[in-house]
Amino acid sequence: QVQLVESGGGFVQTGDSLRLSCTASDRTFSAAAMGWFRQAPGQEREFVAYIRWSNNSTYYGDSVKGRFTISGDNSRNTVYLQMNNLSPDDTGIYYCAVDAAIVAGIAGIDSGSWGQGTQVTVSS
Repeated sequence: QVQLVESGGGFVQTGDSLRLSCTASDRTFSAAAMGWFRQAPGQEREFVAYIRWSNNSTYYGDSVKGRFTISGDNSRNTVYLQMNNLSPDDTGIYYCAVDAAIVAGIAGIDSGSWGQGTQVTVSS
């Protein structure tokens, strides 16, 4: 499994913005898609967004549409998540995933390559 490294989390206030980054450390790895999930304390992991590199199609969870934007650099196996107008409901650990892990994650299955996560805390 490829190693994924997330960064960019932090402690912010309601209405603030954050930009998360995730990079696959294996330069020989070529993902078809990269994405983000999040998990709040005591809750199930939730799909946030993913991008398909073949046509740069993007997909978002309902709770983040219009506020979050996923983008990235396929040549660098790097994906970003720009999060705007954050609220306390966005608090959680944000995980990066690739390919089959994204499909599994949307189905609620923990499988495939995942990062260790980066903490995002939004105060009211």
